[in-house]
Amino acid sequence: MTIREMCDAFDVTPRTLRFYEAKELLFPIREGQKRLFTRRDRARLKLILRGKRFGFSLEEIRQLLDLYDMGDQQQTQISKAYELARERLDVMETQRAELDVAIKELKEQMEWAASVIASNEGAKNAAE
Repeated sequence: MTIREMCDAFDVTPRTLRFYEAKELLFPIREGQKRLFTRRDRARLKLILRGKRFGFSLEEIRQLLDLYDMGDQQQTQISKAYELARERLDVMETQRAELDVAIKELKEQMEWAASVIASNEGAKNAAE
């Protein structure tokens, strides 16, 4: 695939692809100025984007991608991915719990503010 086809297929920018190439996460074939992405690059990009969506760092993603060629039917890669995913899920669940508390507190503050506003408007209307 060309860079344009990759951008269209994965909804990324050329800059993103060049960045991942510079970070040695993708290895397109170069023909002069042209970059041609292989099926392997497409698979790697899919995993990179999924990893980023889940909050993995680029270094964690690189380590997982590098485990692909271990020669053990990806057992090492899958085990490491599972371990990282478990850790990330724990962090995300903690963040969600903290966010739920913050949302509850914000709603309480907004209810209080609404009652103060209504009270002040009532007092203002009574004075008129």
